Amino acid sequence: MPENAAFCPGCGRSMQVVVRAEGKIGVLPVNIASALAYFTLVPAVLFLVVDPYRQNFFVRFHSLQCLMFSGAVLVLAALLRIASLVLFIIPVLGPLLVTLVDVVAVLAAIFVWLVLVVKAFQGEIFRLSFLGNLAEQYAARHWLGFP
Repeated sequence: MPENAAFCPGCGRSMQVVVRAEGKIGVLPVNIASALAYFTLVPAVLFLVVDPYRQNFFVRFHSLQCLMFSGAVLVLAALLRIASLVLFIIPVLGPLLVTLVDVVAVLAAIFVWLVLVVKAFQGEIFRLSFLGNLAEQYAARHWLGFP
């Protein structure tokens, strides 16, 4: 096998080692705390402020990614609202298109949210393309007095 191979050419299995979060932080295991960060914004903000949790990179990363994902969903919802005002001008097709786009956008957001929760629960870092890289950069910094 070449050293830079990402997948096995025979079976297709990933050749990269997946680092999983282990152990406990505070009263919760690290993977449970990270998964809880994705349930509303309250746990994510608390985990960034409360002392034993804010010192763990894994929990910080998932809390920041949750906040960024929530913000991106809100911006997307606002853009869809503006686009729907324009599309409602079209007599019959406009409302149908708005409904179709809204349903697809909501289902996509729910699917991504579920993937993030499951990956955090499994103890893995799953980065969304742009937001995940930003969350990783901010989680790695000495931010809010992190050691």
